[in-house]
Amino acid sequence: MLGKEENGEVYRVSGPVVTALGIKPRMYDVALVGNEKLMGEVIGLEGEKAIIQVYEDTSGIKPREVVFNTGMPLLVELGPGLLHSIYDGVQRPLTVLRERMGDFIRRGVMEPGLDRKKKWKFVPTAKKGDALEGGAIIGTVQETKNIKHNILISPALSGTLEELKEGEYTVEEPIGSIATSGGSKTIHLMQKWAVREGRPIKKKLMPDIPLMTGQRIFDTLFPVAKGGTGCIPGGFGTGKTVMQNQLAKWSDAEIVVYVGCGERGNEMTEVLTEFPHLQDPKTGAPLMERMVLIANTSNMPVAAREASVYTGITIAEYYRDMGYDVSLMADSTSRWAEAMREVSSRLEEMPGEEGYPAYLAAKLSAFYERAGRVVTLSGKEGSVTVIGAVSPPGADFSEPITQNTLRIAKVFWALDTKLAHMRHFPAINWLTSYSLYTSSLEKWFSENVSAEWNKLRQTAMAILQKEAELQEIVQLVGSDALPEREQLTLELARTIREIFLQQHAYHDVDSYSSLPKQYKLLKAIIAYGDAAYAALEGGVALDRIIGIKSKDELAKAKFEKEYEEEINKVMESMRNEFKTLGVDAIRWP
Repeated sequence: MLGKEENGEVYRVSGPVVTALGIKPRMYDVALVGNEKLMGEVIGLEGEKAIIQVYEDTSGIKPREVVFNTGMPLLVELGPGLLHSIYDGVQRPLTVLRERMGDFIRRGVMEPGLDRKKKWKFVPTAKKGDALEGGAIIGTVQETKNIKHNILISPALSGTLEELKEGEYTVEEPIGSIATSGGSKTIHLMQKWAVREGRPIKKKLMPDIPLMTGQRIFDTLFPVAKGGTGCIPGGFGTGKTVMQNQLAKWSDAEIVVYVGCGERGNEMTEVLTEFPHLQDPKTGAPLMERMVLIANTSNMPVAAREASVYTGITIAEYYRDMGYDVSLMADSTSRWAEAMREVSSRLEEMPGEEGYPAYLAAKLSAFYERAGRVVTLSGKEGSVTVIGAVSPPGADFSEPITQNTLRIAKVFWALDTKLAHMRHFPAINWLTSYSLYTSSLEKWFSENVSAEWNKLRQTAMAILQKEAELQEIVQLVGSDALPEREQLTLELARTIREIFLQQHAYHDVDSYSSLPKQYKLLKAIIAYGDAAYAALEGGVALDRIIGIKSKDELAKAKFEKEYEEEINKVMESMRNEFKTLGVDAIRWP
């Protein structure tokens, strides 16, 4: 119950920012504003005044209406039932609210994040008398068909286990107790955690294991590590959301948290309607069984948008603490920053560049720094990989959000409007993109794919960069004025672009490309290049080299399920064609 001394009143209303008198909260305490008890968060204290950002529309709120201080920060409920759920930015279950009141949700309506009625079968793994440290695993619940939910005690608890019961329980029912220095504490399947506070770990590990995405341009040219950070900036229509969906669908993370932060309603609707029907390619089960969706569209209150990314990262850290590899997709951090800008202007703070608050870089850093591959408190290894989409106005990468994100994120996948207009998808610009994880991942690729992997990658990048240099000359004098070797380089670069880098997101086979397939395909293209250069040096006419028919068959091979057999056939044909040109000394894959 809220004490009488915690009641105050509304003093001033400015959009989502409400000033209250008569309460004495701490920073980031949750307050309930007005007669409808709209949820908000204290973001400033000025003498006797408390400044609250409200997570709902404040239309109609008047001065002198009551304000309650809960005395607690914004908390997220963590326990069985998170997977397969669709929440808003403050963890209200949208499907439950829809059942209660239809498609249009009224203000001031609260609903717990986890189902209070559903019983979960709890199987203990700890026993009475065990000495437990904070964050220890005490049992399991089968949350979905393929995901086992490890039940953790709160990181703040440590002591001796007094009791632990097996059976079926709701998230609120006690399953045992632990004797701590402060007395006996009850244990439940559910725990709560403040969203703005990172969950503790034992230590961070080096980012030396890649997150496999099944997207050739990512895995081969610009890989991201498990526990790493990446950003996908791009203008309107360049395919940010499609790439985020591909990463959610195909990456080898065991749990996916998708935060639709301020995106257009039609895009979020597509995600919400498509994802529940998608099949997990690894298990055959619905993809939603290992996903949590947080939907916060652009017409929702801006303050809740600002909270949504923290809700998402806290849920991701919780599954990381169980020992899972988690990927968090934030689409998009630009809308999040715009929400901060609006609240900052309401607070009459001194604006920074382009009106964004001066603390924009600090907020972005604090969010991305919660990524990492770690040793958890229970001794398991887990990771949270954060990939944020950025929507720079007019595709201007010099604007503050893109530039500040570049200083923090280690992988930059730059979407290019020109490539999108040319129907080259994914429209990732290979000249402006980069990954700072390539050196730390070299050893893994050499040991798990091929010792030639890194050499092939460097060769492909060198050809693409050479093509960019030559294009400046071509625009002046035309390609026919170039020496034949440079003309061949342009042809080889086109082959890499059209066969290897282009990938069909909606094709049954080409949507996902395994590492062995990527290696085999790139090796075949580079082998063709070696043979072509050898033929040119041997005096063969350029037209005859470029006219080799089997090269074009490689484009068809990537759409075949039995890709290995198909690529082998193509390479055999290519070997025979080059033999007729007098080239037979090339190492073929």
